[in-house]
Amino acid sequence: MGLNAVCAYLFWNFHEWTQGEYDWSGPADAAEFCRIAQEEGLWVVLRPGPYACAEWEGGGLPWWLLKQPDIKLRTRDEAFMAATRGWLKEVGRVLGPQQVTHGGPIVLVQVENEYGSYGKDAGYMGDVRSALVDGGFDVPLFACNPPGDLRNGLRSDLFQVVNFGKEPEKAFAALRAVQPTGPLMCGEFYPGWFDTWGVEHHTGKTASYLADLETMLKMGASFSIYLAHGGTTFGRWSGTDRPFKPDVSSYDYDAPISEAGWAAEKFSATRELMKKYLAPGETLPEPPAPRLVMSVAKFALTERAALFENLPASIADMQPRNMEAYDQGRGAMLYRTTLPAGPAATLELGQPRDFVWVFVDGRQVGVIDRRGKATSVALTERAAAARLDVLVDTAGHINFGQEIHDRKGLVGPVKLVTATGVTVLTPWEVFPLGLEAPMLAGLKWKSADAGTEPQKAPAFWRGSFELKSPADTFLDLRSLGKGVVWINGRCLARFWNIGPTQTAYVPGVWLHAGRNEVVVFDLVGPSAPILAGLENPILNELRPELDFAK
Repeated sequence: MGLNAVCAYLFWNFHEWTQGEYDWSGPADAAEFCRIAQEEGLWVVLRPGPYACAEWEGGGLPWWLLKQPDIKLRTRDEAFMAATRGWLKEVGRVLGPQQVTHGGPIVLVQVENEYGSYGKDAGYMGDVRSALVDGGFDVPLFACNPPGDLRNGLRSDLFQVVNFGKEPEKAFAALRAVQPTGPLMCGEFYPGWFDTWGVEHHTGKTASYLADLETMLKMGASFSIYLAHGGTTFGRWSGTDRPFKPDVSSYDYDAPISEAGWAAEKFSATRELMKKYLAPGETLPEPPAPRLVMSVAKFALTERAALFENLPASIADMQPRNMEAYDQGRGAMLYRTTLPAGPAATLELGQPRDFVWVFVDGRQVGVIDRRGKATSVALTERAAAARLDVLVDTAGHINFGQEIHDRKGLVGPVKLVTATGVTVLTPWEVFPLGLEAPMLAGLKWKSADAGTEPQKAPAFWRGSFELKSPADTFLDLRSLGKGVVWINGRCLARFWNIGPTQTAYVPGVWLHAGRNEVVVFDLVGPSAPILAGLENPILNELRPELDFAK
């Protein structure tokens, strides 16, 4: 496409999901990524955080930081800075040898990410800069911000770049106002945008995108196309926009290279534009051949494991606490107590985060969606004491703004409010539902037709399909409700029938000849337990009639 460098985020929580345990293997092998980039003739612009945003779980900040009740993220709070220094020292150990000063491809390293949109403390930026220097980074260090935030946290010992999606002349004028000399660079130039659940799929305007690119080329400015390839936020790594708008798993972004690695409209157009600005003697290589894509015939999810029949051991507590307080970073959590007999009442849940299903003696009586800002459920009269179950499912931790202090589960006491008074419910049993491999391995499966429990109750489902020769496909999830899907043991994606995304991209390398297994956790139950594989994604199919917040 005519570009000579790749910008690469590091997500701290991807490499240190468990505090003190670093993972640089397999998909987390960032050093190998840099080596491959160098083999392909690309420089690397490294963006190691500690905060990255990128519509990623918590913006890359580890969930375990929120176990400390008073921590102040992205500040000089010593609890945060001590962890940050440890992370950036580890980054230096692994990726310091990949710097251009040591024979590698890394030419620039970013300090923080759009900090000016969050705070104004130049001292904090200086502390993060020092942590990178102490970690062994000796290439130029830079900071990026939108035009209106460039002065926030501004430091003369950091190269400044500006992020924008239009009007390059105005953005660079703002950059020149704080940095009168030196190269002009756009750290993020937006060809499209990301999607959130329940909102129409975003596309960018190719004509204006190309015009702005050419303006920067004529100015001799550097730029990073954010994103050239959006890709997929696989598994449960998708974050949540502020104040609470969960991001979809597809990160197609209407980028020049599609989610599945296809050369999209903007790819060819960008390539033709760049040809006009090549140096004498330079040529562009031909794009690679398209990846193989296949369809998969419809197959049934033939086994089912009801959630309430597969609960782990519980934790006793007098009051329900947030998920992080129970040493859990994602997934779901079931809070259980006893409702006294009595008249009709209102159940007040404090700050439920994020999606809540309330059951009385196993019967669903209410749903709460954090997007709708409701916090209570109406209860009918009870002739006898009853079992109260509050099932809380989480979206990714919020990845932007002050809301990144986003503890999950139930935050605050649960109260029973009647005409005559208020009762704080206690004690509680708390069932951690991390939805990790050990829990999945212990599920007690039954035939999907067995049992009397309603098919619309929260449950796991399992099925399989046969292949002769694997290729990429898009798993059609339109028959499912809301939850998470795994394929051959890999957590593939979140799904929600409200759209706009109705498929999950499946890389062919995650499939194999013979039997392939799919496991689904569906909180509301499928309309029919049947899936298929498509040759094209469905990125823009909204179904607002299924949105329970409305």
